[in-house]
Amino acid sequence: MDRFEDRIAVITGGGTGMGRELAIQLAGEGCHVAMCDVAEETMARTKALCEESAPASVRITTHQADVSQEEQLLAFRNAVVAEHETDCVHLVFNNAGIGGAGSLVLADREEWEKTFDVCWKGVYLGTRAFLPLLLASDEGHLINTSSVNGFWASLGPLTAHTAYSAAKFAVKGFTEALVNDFRLNAPHLKVSLVMPGHIGTSIVINSGKILGHDPKEMSDDDLQEAREQMARMGFEAAGVTNDQIRQALQQRAEEFRDNAPMTAAEAARIILDGVRKGRWRILVGEDAATLDQLVRENPEEAYESSFMEKFLATTDWQIGQ
Repeated sequence: MDRFEDRIAVITGGGTGMGRELAIQLAGEGCHVAMCDVAEETMARTKALCEESAPASVRITTHQADVSQEEQLLAFRNAVVAEHETDCVHLVFNNAGIGGAGSLVLADREEWEKTFDVCWKGVYLGTRAFLPLLLASDEGHLINTSSVNGFWASLGPLTAHTAYSAAKFAVKGFTEALVNDFRLNAPHLKVSLVMPGHIGTSIVINSGKILGHDPKEMSDDDLQEAREQMARMGFEAAGVTNDQIRQALQQRAEEFRDNAPMTAAEAARIILDGVRKGRWRILVGEDAATLDQLVRENPEEAYESSFMEKFLATTDWQIGQ
C-alpha cells in the first residue's frame, strides 16, 4: 500500500504518543482515521491536531474503549462502520499498550493480568474485531506494535519486567505467524510487526493512571512499595519524604517522554514508511537495532550484566526505562 489517501485507518491508543502521531500523519495524507483510547480528553486533542493538517474531506472519529475488553472493541468496530459509512477498512494499527507489574513474584496479580491483557489481548482482540473489515477491502494492512521487549525480556539486570515482556513476545509470535497465514489465505492482506525501542511517549504517565500509580494519587502503602523497589535498584531512599518520592516518580515519567532518543513523530514516520514498503518487520530506533543485533549474536548472554554493559557502551539508553 504505497498511498494512504482516501483509505480508512483504525488506530488503538490514539490519544497520545505514537498513536497520536500516526493519526496526524495519516490524516495529513488524506487518510480517514478512526481511533480509540480510554481517555476521551486526549483523543479530542488528537482529533483537533489531525483536523489542523488534514484536507477538509477527511473524516476523523473517536471512540472510548479499553482494548482488553472484547465487547468494547466490537462496539468500536460497529461505530467505525456506522460513522465512516463503510463495510471495510484498509489499515489497522493495534498500537495501545501500558507497562506495569514487572515482577511475577512481587506484583499484584490483578495489575499483572491487566498489563498483559492490554498489551496482548488488545492486539489479538483488535485483530479479531477488525479482520472481517480488512478482508472486505481491496487491499489491507495489519500493523501490530510489539517492542524490543518482544525479543529481549528485560529492562536491565536490576528491574523485573515480566508482564509487558510476556505480552510483547506473544504479539511478536502472533504477528510473525500471520505473515504466512495471510499469504496462504488472504493474499490481499499484509501484516507488519513494529518493535520500538525507547520512544518519547506518555506510556509511563498513562500506565500509572490506568493502574492506580499516578504519583499524585499514590497511597502511603504504594509509596512504600516504590521505596523498596528503589532500594532493590541500588538507590538510597532512607530519609526521603513521601512527597519527594512522588516528585521523583513524576519526574521519571516525564523524562521518559521528554528525553527519549527518538520522538513519537519520528517513530510514526518510520512505521508508515515501513508500511508503504510492505515490510513485515519494522525496528524503530537505533537502540532497537542494537539490541536486536546483540541478542542474536549471543542469546545466552542476554540477561547477564555483561550484556547490559555492552549495550550501554553503544547507546544513550538508560537503565530502568
